[in-house]
Amino acid sequence: MTDYQRLDRFQLPPNFRGRSAFVVQLWWLAQATLFAWSPQFLFGWRRFLLRLFGANIGREVFIRPSVRITYPWKLTIGDYAQIGDDVELYTLGEIQIGAHSVISQRCYLCTGSHDYARPTFDIYAQPIRVAEQVWLASDVFVAPGVAIGKGALVGARSTVLHNLPGGMICYGNPAEPIKPRPHSSL
Repeated sequence: MTDYQRLDRFQLPPNFRGRSAFVVQLWWLAQATLFAWSPQFLFGWRRFLLRLFGANIGREVFIRPSVRITYPWKLTIGDYAQIGDDVELYTLGEIQIGAHSVISQRCYLCTGSHDYARPTFDIYAQPIRVAEQVWLASDVFVAPGVAIGKGALVGARSTVLHNLPGGMICYGNPAEPIKPRPHSSL
């Protein structure tokens, strides 16, 4: 009989979460109550909570109360960025979101997965880098290890499995650059 997965042999790598189990649980409790129950307009309150738990959050960042963040100490968001409703920032690894970027509703940025070729189903994390002035439209999935260049626009329901260049409109499954994104000099 061939073993594809033997979860009885699965182990988390040392310090995988980046904080103690107590701090992780404290964050999850704060996120489920103080963060999620806060009124929509209390962006400053949510920025404060994230910073309290180690996130690097820029000025005037808008983060909706329905956003889910696994480990805020692995999150960096630049000035004036906006994170929409029901976004999942699965920060097993680091996520960096540049200034003036928009992550629209229901996007999923996933920094971790499992090594399916090993029966121990080893978990791993790879960072996601979203440059400045990027727009991820509704329901975009971004895979571990992906970098998205400055000013890229990723169309709704796209799946980003590899790096995307800056200044391009990209979409599809997997997302591919389609044409240059128009820009202006304000």
